[in-house]
Amino acid sequence: QVQLVESGGGLVQPGGSLRLSCAASGRIFSIYVMGWYRQAPGKQRELVATITSRGNTNYADSVKGRFTISRDNAKNTVYLQMSSLKPDDTAVYYCNVDVQVAGGVIVNSWGQGTQVTVSS
Repeated sequence: QVQLVESGGGLVQPGGSLRLSCAASGRIFSIYVMGWYRQAPGKQRELVATITSRGNTNYADSVKGRFTISRDNAKNTVYLQMSSLKPDDTAVYYCNVDVQVAGGVIVNSWGQGTQVTVSS
């Protein structure tokens, strides 16, 4: 019912920047919390940042001051601006959203993931 398409990953040098995007589509009535998670090789998936429909944000301590999450409600899209990237930021980044669909049902959906590699 809900499709998420991510883009913007790639290879960047330490200290560089990247911007991730995630667009939601389908029979969407409302989108509540939108967020980004990441999973590095051999590690568990972890929260990076979330943003509510009112614009309240939450960040992992490891990315505070370097990453900024934002959303465009008209486009059903969430962004993650990443700056001052470090090799430890290397991971597959996943978009996650809570969406109200037909019948008042709230569905939690994951994107397919986009690879971010920080290396010189």
